[in-house]
Amino acid sequence: MFNKSAAPTRARDEGEKPFWISFADLMSAMMILFLVVMVASLSSVTQRIQQAEQGEKQRGKDIARLCEDLQLKAKNRNQTIVVDCRDNRISFGEAGRFGHNQYFLNDQGQQALQDVVPLVLDAADSEEGRKWLKQVVIEGFTDTDGSYLYNLHLSLQRSEWVMCSLLDSRSPVQRGLSVERQQQIRSMFLAGGVSFNNAKESKEESRRVELRMQFFGLKDQESASAAEVPVFATTAVEKCSLDLR
Repeated sequence: MFNKSAAPTRARDEGEKPFWISFADLMSAMMILFLVVMVASLSSVTQRIQQAEQGEKQRGKDIARLCEDLQLKAKNRNQTIVVDCRDNRISFGEAGRFGHNQYFLNDQGQQALQDVVPLVLDAADSEEGRKWLKQVVIEGFTDTDGSYLYNLHLSLQRSEWVMCSLLDSRSPVQRGLSVERQQQIRSMFLAGGVSFNNAKESKEESRRVELRMQFFGLKDQESASAAEVPVFATTAVEKCSLDLR
């Protein structure tokens, strides 16, 4: 038979059940949501780190490929040119040394400079060079004789003289260079004296000039294409204030 008291009992039981979830269930749901957000954040950070590491590895490979190619071509062109791919430096051995209190290179050093500049410009025009090569700094060094300011001035003169050799219309380096190449030298090469820092074992070895290649970093490379290349006022004949011997 139908139990008349069953319906009121069920209604009373259902009415006693709470409408909101319990506090424990709420905390469990929030914890799960928090874990999901943390996992997503960690995954995003890990992915960015991996991309940066891959980008840095690729950058290293590109720079090594550029330098090794320049090293091989320089060796075939002139045996006095030394390309150091560990420090990204170009030196000229004894041909790149200066006499005491002098700021100009001998004929052998000028020939080495004349041979290496087109190779550096070709490297800058390569796929890796257009992507990473920022500038080439001309560094003049001195020995420890004399005061600091005296040697600073002399090292500046040495780097300036090399820069003048690249741009002066009377210089042999200018022979055969197009207007575009000359503008490329102005925008890429930078003269900077460094006094007697990084001295060598002997004073003769310390009195030298080196070319230091600088490369864009990953963050710098992103804005490199948008950077404006400075345009300098030029005349038909550009001459250096230093004596080009």
